[in-house]
Amino acid sequence: MTYQLYYWSGIPGRGEFVRLALEEAGAPYLDIAQTKGGDEKLVTLMKASRVQHPSFAPPFLKAGSLLIGQTANILLYLGERHGLAPKADAGRLWVHQLQLTIADLVAEVHDAHHPIAGSLYYEDQAAEAAGRTKHLRDERLPKYLGYFDGVLQRGGSGWLAGKRLTYADLSLFQTMEGLRYAFPKAMRRLETRYRQLAPLTNRVAGRPRISAYLASDRRQPFNTQGIFRHYPELDA
Repeated sequence: MTYQLYYWSGIPGRGEFVRLALEEAGAPYLDIAQTKGGDEKLVTLMKASRVQHPSFAPPFLKAGSLLIGQTANILLYLGERHGLAPKADAGRLWVHQLQLTIADLVAEVHDAHHPIAGSLYYEDQAAEAAGRTKHLRDERLPKYLGYFDGVLQRGGSGWLAGKRLTYADLSLFQTMEGLRYAFPKAMRRLETRYRQLAPLTNRVAGRPRISAYLASDRRQPFNTQGIFRHYPELDA
């Protein structure tokens, strides 16, 4: 089976968490965003009346007759089928819990540069974004990064859950890379405090399939249209 991944073109966004899992698994997939008319295909499928379980927003994954939405839900599905999650219920739910916590962090990062409304331009809410981002840098990032640092310390294996890589490790890698792009100054300080995170990021980046993916044109660069955005005035 060849999966079909639907996400917006031009930005890595939440779709990148799914791409990383598919790449690590070596699973064949078609990235609709990189095909001609990808956005139109996405919108058409979202609005199709024949879809029994429509998604509120991308990403969503077509897997045979299944159409699965929500990043964490897609990863739960892929993790079970491609060895990216433990087989036992306790471990599988633990990885899903970690992924949901990452999703919370990602949402807070997005809302820092769009604190009033996602429909407004950043420039229309820059003053409010400055205040919101200060709280993110000073309070929320230390809380989240400290949590994941503690999980890694307690586990002792270098991975978040057990002795093997899971999709939560891939997602934390993507989150760290996004935060480094958005807040390079703040992250340099935070990573000296939470010392388990950089080794995990390096370990994921060094995996053969991930390394090849990162060097390919399939890997979309971060930019100021996505979730992780670098505005120098928001980094301190």
